[in-house]
Amino acid sequence: MSNEEQIQPTKPFAAFEWMLAGRYLRTRRREGFVSVIALFSFLGIMLGVAVLITVISLLNGFRHDLQDRLLGNSGNIFLSAMDSPLKDYVEVSDKIGKISGVQLVLPMVEGQASVSSPYGYGGAMIRGVRGSDILKIKSVADTLQSGTLENFENSGGVAIGARLAHNLALQVGDQITLMTPKGAATPFGTAPRIKGYQVVAIFELGLADLDASSVYMPIQEAQSFFDRDNDVSIINVFLDDADKTEATIRQIDEVAGRPLLVNDWRQRYRTFFGALQVQRKLAFIVVGLVVLVAALNIISGMIMLVKDKSSDIAILRTMGATRGAIMRVFLMTGASIGVAGTIAGSILGLLIAFNAEAIQGFIERLTNTNLFPPEVYLLDHLSSRVVAGDVLLVVLMALTLSLLATLYPSWQAARLDPVQALRYG
Repeated sequence: MSNEEQIQPTKPFAAFEWMLAGRYLRTRRREGFVSVIALFSFLGIMLGVAVLITVISLLNGFRHDLQDRLLGNSGNIFLSAMDSPLKDYVEVSDKIGKISGVQLVLPMVEGQASVSSPYGYGGAMIRGVRGSDILKIKSVADTLQSGTLENFENSGGVAIGARLAHNLALQVGDQITLMTPKGAATPFGTAPRIKGYQVVAIFELGLADLDASSVYMPIQEAQSFFDRDNDVSIINVFLDDADKTEATIRQIDEVAGRPLLVNDWRQRYRTFFGALQVQRKLAFIVVGLVVLVAALNIISGMIMLVKDKSSDIAILRTMGATRGAIMRVFLMTGASIGVAGTIAGSILGLLIAFNAEAIQGFIERLTNTNLFPPEVYLLDHLSSRVVAGDVLLVVLMALTLSLLATLYPSWQAARLDPVQALRYG
């Protein structure tokens, strides 16, 4: 039998190679320090992946909730008059309401005013709406804390946000005073208009700033209060799908029957959502560095393992193991750390992301503190939204870094000279 027939190279990733890779991962007294490095590499990758999945999910949840509540209160498209007042708002609204994908068309009188009660004062955004329309604004109608919106058109009262009611110490049935500088014109100039209204309903939007500054009143009352001539200042259009804004704007231009100034939520909140997007990218980069550091630990651990196993490598080479087989053994050894850390980190991260609100409540009860004050974070609770694409991106990044980290030590092991290793090993 010839030497070629006796020394037959093993197939790539054969059981023999997996056995050696598994043996090198086990803890022994001689390689104790190497095993400690491998353990810290595993923990680093696991924690990095878990934190990255958790942070990205929390930022996704924050953005989704914020967008949902902002757009649920104000709409997706905003139309205002260009050349003449919007006195024909009823006809224009009816035409736009027939467009496919339009959920609600809300003609509105908007204006800022000072608000006060015997117990405090502040500023607010006054919105005059039709009685039938306010019942369709889910962010208001579905979040009533007290009072009613029935017969709102003829109530002569106002609905206010929960935080505004709290700041002014108001309840349903109390009187709130509104003042605007845009009152009636007199020989001495424009006189401010001051008027008191009964609070007929209190709602909670879930956004601290909006809850502290929102006041809804019947549209006719708002027209009188802001001295408007039976017109509206804006028409808000709510869509079933916010991503179809551009196509809907083109259809509005075709059916409106009059020139309109058009704005949409992407323009109105561009700076705000742009900042959230930058924050998301920065979080990905910063936390991703944790995974990178853990991957670098794999390199140092594998280099030490190759040095420690130089005699074993030499013996394997003299027994017929190819350079490729040696490289695959150490590649599998190092990659196993990365794969195990990535899997464990993914499971841990998903568990935290799916239970973020429960974890927040537990920590708050344990420490008796508010971890998520709405005055700072706008929203009144911690929200998480797991996106499969983001999780997959994190997993692929961790696996790629782990695999790249093992290439150089594996290559060093494969090019080791058996004679030199046995002589000096």
